[in-house]
Amino acid sequence: MHSLSLPTWVIHISSVIEWAVAIWLIWTYNKQHGDRGWGGLAWAMFPALISAMCACTWHFFDNADSLEWLVTVQAFLTLFGNCTLAIAAYRIWKISLQKSKST
Repeated sequence: MHSLSLPTWVIHISSVIEWAVAIWLIWTYNKQHGDRGWGGLAWAMFPALISAMCACTWHFFDNADSLEWLVTVQAFLTLFGNCTLAIAAYRIWKISLQKSKST
């Protein structure tokens, strides 16, 4: 655990907690409003959350060479997560356009 300073650990861990809370809040909003797009956004956020967990795990074990594959997994999940977030945002936009046309 010596690879990061205490303030950097606080930022890493609080970011993971923030992301998990954001997923839960968006999921709760989706259940209250029934818009399919918001549920998709919550699911689209999971790859980024897992990516952050990969980073924390690698740093927790002092950036061990045996866990270097986590860096590759994190990079892939970041790319994949950014794509899923873009798709989810596009779906929310399309749904909002459809709703505005119907009213």
